This record gives sequence, structure tokens and C-alpha cells, in this order.
Amino acid sequence: MTSPLEQKLGHPRRWQILGVLVFSLLAVVLDNTILNVALKTIADPQDGLGASQSQLEWAINSYTLVFAGLLFTFGVIGDRTGRKRMLLIGMVLFGLASLASAYAQDPAQLIAARAFMGIGGAAIMPATLAIISNVFPPQERGKAIGVWAGGVGLAVAIGPITGGLLLEHFWWGSVFLVNLPIVVISMVLIGLVVPESRDPKPSKLDPVGVLLSIVGLVALTYGIIRGGELATVASAEVLVPVVLGVAVLAAFVWYERRIDHPAFDVTHFRDPRFSTAIGMIGIVFFAMMGAMFFLVFYLQIVLGFTPLQAGALMLPFAVAQLIFAPLSQQMTARFGAKLTATVSMVIVAAALAAYAFMDAGTPVLVIEVVFFVQGAAMANIMPPATTAIMESMPREKAGVGSAMSNTVRQVAGALGVALLGSLLSATYRDEITPALAGLPEEARHEAGESLTRTLALAVELGERGAALIAPALRAFLDGMHVTALVAAGIALVGALTVVRWLPGRHVPASEENRDKEPAVV
Repeated sequence: MTSPLEQKLGHPRRWQILGVLVFSLLAVVLDNTILNVALKTIADPQDGLGASQSQLEWAINSYTLVFAGLLFTFGVIGDRTGRKRMLLIGMVLFGLASLASAYAQDPAQLIAARAFMGIGGAAIMPATLAIISNVFPPQERGKAIGVWAGGVGLAVAIGPITGGLLLEHFWWGSVFLVNLPIVVISMVLIGLVVPESRDPKPSKLDPVGVLLSIVGLVALTYGIIRGGELATVASAEVLVPVVLGVAVLAAFVWYERRIDHPAFDVTHFRDPRFSTAIGMIGIVFFAMMGAMFFLVFYLQIVLGFTPLQAGALMLPFAVAQLIFAPLSQQMTARFGAKLTATVSMVIVAAALAAYAFMDAGTPVLVIEVVFFVQGAAMANIMPPATTAIMESMPREKAGVGSAMSNTVRQVAGALGVALLGSLLSATYRDEITPALAGLPEEARHEAGESLTRTLALAVELGERGAALIAPALRAFLDGMHVTALVAAGIALVGALTVVRWLPGRHVPASEENRDKEPAVV
């Protein structure tokens, strides 16, 4: 157990520990940003796996849904058995699953391997924030989380460029193999620098809750993605899984409220500071992940940039995160959490709405400015929201708070990809259908699913298929515009939520007596 002085001042090597944790997190964040750049290549029948749009959505969501479903359980296991130990186990699992993803032979294998990557990621993410909360004193915790968020921004910056460079010189699987050296170096540094810590009063495991959450989320997401494939919500293939998913999730909430060791303690949402901060994160990630899904195809197909160029174009977003995330606590202290978060949410909504006015002739400078503004606004939402969540929880329950925060983030991101991706798919199918008239029914259905499938058919048809290219690009832009406006509307709902429910006064953790019981370090 730590001494009273160490509890007050923090671990003597806390900043070195923070550096190791940020580096360890690079693999998890880097993977998602690299994958976004590689989506077009993976969809290519010659250079990739020929994945359809729905399969690409599942390649993203198989990871995020498993990640979200297991975050809380792994957070509790880490609190019980040791967070350092859980971090090391997560690194091993993540590395092995990355290797399997790199050598997947078809989309189904990639989806399965990505799910196993989600298991490793679920062990890594909550352990990092939990350790930060235990080695830093309350007065430095906000700054440390800001640095942690800046590290995430660094990974966002590195990911697209790294992915572009790899795809320029190697096959698509290299975007997963790059995780392996990070994993190996991280394991060595964790073993040497990071101290072990546990919850002196750990929670019990909740396998029933975990199972209900995963089944419910997978069923709901399947129904949403299937609706985008079929361009209708009236089919039984859509309604049955959606209704089943909603029913199972309702049973999950009912069950969690009635047991004394819930996997996801819904009673925490009675705290307006906690629930509003969680809602902010969820709404931002819902809108952002859905928007990132169509931006990849906009940059690489509509504007014709290579993966490397597309990755470079995303740099302003990441640079803004790096600049403003560490300063976000100062903004909050000066203007208050409510005003800072509200203005930032409105700016995010405006940036998302700007995509509705972009087309094949939009100047690159305009795109870069929008990326930078969106990144700066998000940098002033995520760290303060994360800090509010962590400070709403007792210090010894840091793993629980981290897991709840990241669960909502991942679920919202998965639903954003599913719902907004399906909206894009449905709009595209409606717009492109007239141009596909006269083709065999099977070819019409497959080509109508996504821009990449239509362009692949156009190549197969030769001169006859050339007439499909212009209508396909127009249909995609129409779908992108509709999707961007919906994402912007969701972000505005987030701004209204902050205005209505986020408390105006920041209450320091010390005033709330959150640190009565020291954690074991």
C-alpha cells in the first residue's frame, strides 16, 4: 500500500509511467486510423479481399463490439488481478490477432480476426486510464489525462500517414503487421517501468450481463447494416434482429439494475455530471466514426488521391488534437465546462455539416481547414469529458470508470458506422438504381451496394461500363451529403444536451472526498 505522502504527491515516476502507457495505447489507436485509410484497398477485388461495404462495416464493428462488450469485465478483472498483468495479457492477444488479420484470406477471416483484436484492446484500454488515475494525485490527473488524449491524437496523426506509406510499398496486410513491433517494445517497457495496482475491494464478475450486452449489440448492429444492404427497413431480415437486439438490451438494463455486481452500473447515470460527459463522448464518436467511413472513399475515389496522399490530408485533424488537447483543461478552467463543451459541440456540428457542401471540385485548402477546425473542437470535448467521468468515480474504482467511458465510446462508434454507413448505402442504392437498368438482376444488386462495387463492374464491362462512372460518383456524393447532415444534426443534439444537463460548476475530486481509500500500487 502506498504511503500517505505518495498518495498526496503521486508516484515518483508517474510521468515516465504515463509515457509508457501512451506508447502502449498507440497500437490500439493506430490500428483503427490505419484501417480507415486501407478500406478502399481491402474492398478492391484485385489488390485486396473484394470486401463489400457491409463487410467493411463489420471489419470495423466486429472489433468495436467485442471491445465494448468486454471492456467492463476486463476492467474489473484488472482491478482484481492486477492492471499491469491485464495490460501485458492484452498486448499479447492484440499482437497475435494483428498477425491473424494481416494474413486473412477472405473478408470473413478478417472480420473474425478483428474480433479477437477487440479482446486484446479491451484488456489494454481500461488498464491505461486506471493506472493513470492511481499514480497521479487529483490535482495533476486532469493534466495527465490531457497528455494521454494528446497521445491518442498523435496516433491519429501517425496512423493515416503510416497506412498510406505501407500501402504504397506493401500489400494491405502490412497495416496490421505494423502493430507487432509496438506490442513487443511496449511489453518490455511495461515490465520495466509500470507498477502493479489493484482495487482493494474489487467487484464481482457479471458473465450474464456481458453475454446480454454482446448479443444485444450484435443483433441490433446486424439489423442496421442489413437494412443498408437491402435499402429498406420493412424486411423481416432487418426488423427481426433490430427488435431482438432492442429487447435483449432492455433485458440487459433490467438485469443490471437488479444485481449487486453489474457489468455496467446504470445507477451512475443518476449523476448529471457523469451522464452528460458520457453522452458527450457517445454523440461525438457516433457522428465522427460515421463521417470518417465516407471520408475515406471521398478522398481516395471521388478526389482521386492515393492512400498516402489521403493519409497526409488527414494530418490537420490530428495536429489540432495534439495542439489543443493538452490545453483543454485551461479552456475549461477559464470558461467553464458547460460553455466550452457547448461551443465545441456546435463547432463539430458545423464541421460535419460542411461535408454536405463538398464535391469533386472542392479545393483541398477548404477540406484541410474543416479537418483542423473539427479536430480542435473535439480536443476541447474529449479530455474534459474523460476527466469528469474519472473524477465522478472513487479512485479505487478507476478501472470501472475507464471501462464505462470506453464502452460508450466504442458502442457509439460502432452504431455510428452501422447507422450512418447504412444510410449512405441506402441513399447510394436509390440514386444509382436508374443507371443500372438493363443489367442482370444479380449484377444490379451487387453493383448497387457501394461505389467500389459499381466501379468494379464498370471496369469489367469495359467501354459499356464507362457510362456508369459519372452517375456512381454523383450517387455517392448525394449519399455523403445526406449522411453528413444527419451526423451534424446528431452533434447539435449533443450541444443541446450539454446546455440542459451539464453542471456549470466543476467540483474538484478533493471536495467530493473521492480519495478516502488509497489504491494498492
